[in-house]
Amino acid sequence: MFRFALAALAILPLPLFAGTLKTVEVAPNTYAIEGPFGQRDAENLGNNATFGLIVTDEGAVLVDAGGTYKGAAALDEVIGTLTDQPVKYVIDTGGQDHRWLGNGYWKEHGAEIITSEDALADQEARASLELTMLDALVGNEALAGTDPVYADTTFDESYTLTLGGREIEITHPGPAHTPGDSFVWLPADKVMFTGDIVFVGRILGVLDMSSSIGWVEAFEAMAAYEPAHVVPGHGPATDLATATKDTYDYLTNLRSQMADYIDEGGDIIGSVNVDQSQFEYLEDFDTLAKRNAQAVFSQMEWE
Repeated sequence: MFRFALAALAILPLPLFAGTLKTVEVAPNTYAIEGPFGQRDAENLGNNATFGLIVTDEGAVLVDAGGTYKGAAALDEVIGTLTDQPVKYVIDTGGQDHRWLGNGYWKEHGAEIITSEDALADQEARASLELTMLDALVGNEALAGTDPVYADTTFDESYTLTLGGREIEITHPGPAHTPGDSFVWLPADKVMFTGDIVFVGRILGVLDMSSSIGWVEAFEAMAAYEPAHVVPGHGPATDLATATKDTYDYLTNLRSQMADYIDEGGDIIGSVNVDQSQFEYLEDFDTLAKRNAQAVFSQMEWE
């Protein structure tokens, strides 16, 4: 059982140029920048995810770069409403497009990019595919200026950054939604930025490169810190109990249902019918639940 504390959240108004992004102060000088649910499109510029901002008197740290060059510029506009400090570091928490394809913008503006070695390998492997997909979804105009730009600094399992007296711990616990997913921990404030290890309010997606068993273990590693405030990779800033309900409980239920189904001799065609009904409240359930079931079946056949 994970202990948790409710997050005290202050929602800040934004000017019109902020578009689909909303900011929430989860702790002093520590923010969630929340993009919308739904697909990437020309309006959200690929920023259909949640990002993080850590402000110090020596500069700011951005958690995840944005989904496109213009998406990164939109994030920068929002950041300008929160602080005059420049973004000195960008942490890519994984290999999905909205975690890193905005790197080029931040590199041009002098930021150092940090990511795990496994995330870098994933980014390099899927860059062309992600750009092709984004071109179809957001369009050529919104994608303009977006090129694969990779991290300056990589790490194997962990990396600690200190800026302006604030200690920032980055941990890659293993594969989850993507092979290189990391979480970012602020020990002084008990704030956890989870990247794609946590989805809140919408169903997570088990992809071809995902590891459902690794995802469970990554969540457990994150939850062991007992964060008071959780900033997920998708959805609003929340507490550990809600993160557990929407991500961990979903994954463990699906894997448990699938284990029984496989033991009974079930095949991949019928795997879509395992009972996920208690999670129908999650956004995009009808779109992703059956696909997730087949992906988990394919993984668990070989475990």
